[in-house]
Amino acid sequence: MDERQALIAFGALSQDTRLRLLRLLVVAGPDGIAAGSLAEQVEVSPSNVSFHLKELERAGLVSARRDARSIVYSAEYGALSGLIRFLMEDCCSGRPEICAPALASPCCPPGEGSRQ
Repeated sequence: MDERQALIAFGALSQDTRLRLLRLLVVAGPDGIAAGSLAEQVEVSPSNVSFHLKELERAGLVSARRDARSIVYSAEYGALSGLIRFLMEDCCSGRPEICAPALASPCCPPGEGSRQ
């Protein structure tokens, strides 16, 4: 991921509804969630959620697919990993002990379930 892509992604995530939507999609996994269900869960109108999902999609952080009459959105885990790598790639400045705590902690510890 280059700096321009990172800026677009961070710009998309700098709005509270979009951040909440993305977190729900990350928890949902690859199957994703229908747009209408997302609107209910974040308690905003369907048109509002559609606007925010389009911004996340434009940033490459989510993808959409049609399932019958619904549009189902999923997190783009590769793009999210790229964003994290972008943040971490220069953090050590030759001193790996600086980044070791962040890198040693797994993102999905066994038995903890999902957090929201």
